Amino acid sequence: MKLKYIAYSTLLAAMTFGTSSCEDFLSKEPDDRMTIDSPERISMLLVSGYTYANYALMGELSGDNFIDDRADANGGYNLGETERIDNEIFAWEPAVSSSQQDSPSSVWEGCYHAIAVANQALQIIEEFENEGRGDEVTAQKGEALLIRAYHHFLLANLFCQPYRGPEASASLQGIPYSVEPETELSPIYDRGNLADTYDKIEADLLAGLPLIDDASYSQPKYHFNTTAANAFAARFYLFKRDYENAEKYANAALGTEAAPGIQQLSDYWAQSFTTFADAPQYYYSVERRNNYLLIPTISNFWRRVGARYALNGDGAEATILSQGPTWNSSYTGYICHPCYLGGLYTWGGQDYGTWPGYWYEFFEFTDRVAGIGYPRMVRAEFTAEETLFTRAEARVYLGKIDEAVADLKAWDESRQNNTSTVVLPDLTRDAILAFYRDSDPGYGIVKELNIDKVCPSDRYSVTAENEPYLQCVLHFRRIHTVLDGTRWFDIKRYGLEITHVSANFGTDFLPWNDGRRAFELPSDVLSAGMEPTRRSELLDEVASWKIPVSALKSDK
Repeated sequence: MKLKYIAYSTLLAAMTFGTSSCEDFLSKEPDDRMTIDSPERISMLLVSGYTYANYALMGELSGDNFIDDRADANGGYNLGETERIDNEIFAWEPAVSSSQQDSPSSVWEGCYHAIAVANQALQIIEEFENEGRGDEVTAQKGEALLIRAYHHFLLANLFCQPYRGPEASASLQGIPYSVEPETELSPIYDRGNLADTYDKIEADLLAGLPLIDDASYSQPKYHFNTTAANAFAARFYLFKRDYENAEKYANAALGTEAAPGIQQLSDYWAQSFTTFADAPQYYYSVERRNNYLLIPTISNFWRRVGARYALNGDGAEATILSQGPTWNSSYTGYICHPCYLGGLYTWGGQDYGTWPGYWYEFFEFTDRVAGIGYPRMVRAEFTAEETLFTRAEARVYLGKIDEAVADLKAWDESRQNNTSTVVLPDLTRDAILAFYRDSDPGYGIVKELNIDKVCPSDRYSVTAENEPYLQCVLHFRRIHTVLDGTRWFDIKRYGLEITHVSANFGTDFLPWNDGRRAFELPSDVLSAGMEPTRRSELLDEVASWKIPVSALKSDK
């Protein structure tokens, strides 16, 4: 068999479209390379096949969880942003001021780094197959295909408009779907269309999923294990509005037992912690059954929020400080869920925001004497809870309301296992209808659902009967995933309309069909010739909506 060499520098340069990194690689000596000549070494290679970048800051600054504390409407405190790029993201402008950690540039490069690793592994696997040794690398092939599918899925949902079905998505920009290792200096890539991007993601997902073998991993929670792969499939089909498959794959991850019998939900809420660091250590532990896939990222998100941009105001009141269908101050005396574990940002006696107790930075020292290293934030990329919400949402559209309520009740009860001083009522159909339909909880918890405009379906729609249950799913998911950035995906696919109030530009409204819901590509990618995102266009094709997006914005 022909030996395959790989240099890590070429992987880090993958899909950044620049020349300097490639030139650096071409000048490297052979002793900087590793020989990939065995299944074990392919597995070692795939360890680096998960993005080191964190998209949480992008999602939270774009969405409705964060507010600008400096805005007059929010107190007008004399607070400065950590970086100028934070202002750009909050204003839904092209984020061009930085390419460092937590920027769109870092997320783009981090995802394509992972994809490049997967492609390199698949090329080596093909050589094994050509020599009749494919059965030796079946598990590695499955993981590589899942890695490639998922990171393209992330890129599509950040840098493209929301999926609109196979026909309408064919007229929307996609992202370059990379399936071969780079062999050229500064190659030119075509964005293609979003329908084609989704088709390729689906093909890799379905090809890779049955090949996954948990026994091939020393620690499955850091890889696409079988459960995480099924959870990804469930999320993918939820975004496509293929609810039968969303439920099918969620069942494969969760099991088909009645929801109240699920034992894999987090027991974090039943714990008492001695030190501040104990909570995140427990929450992100590989021992927790609810954690399906954990990805340690390089991120300074924990350091960048809590002053000017923070989980405060309506954003906090709709998430970790919110009231809900089974908990509210009228019968518990709490302004938030009674088992809430979290903290408060304060400075000079002033309250700037809140955060959940598990949200924390783990610092990885590379030199303890010099005090240098990498700020790490772990992403629980797939969990039992998020998959449970996926199944509940799918079941609502499938007309399985009782089953959906049972899923939601399982989550609600899992958070009540540290409420010995308070007995909360059961989550029932009537409780959901009373909170989300018959009364207005305020704080933007209930928003108009425009998913039928964003992604029309001949089979499914939001109705007066099912909307309260969908609102409950979105609310519970928003609470559980706060500060991980994924609320932005719900805002995009449901066409939730939000408003940002800023000290820089006043008030800005984001309609359901606003083109700014897609992030602009990194500036170095655009400089290399990639087609810019058409952010000035509105999503739908109705003539009466053909007005400039700028007309919808307040004067700056």
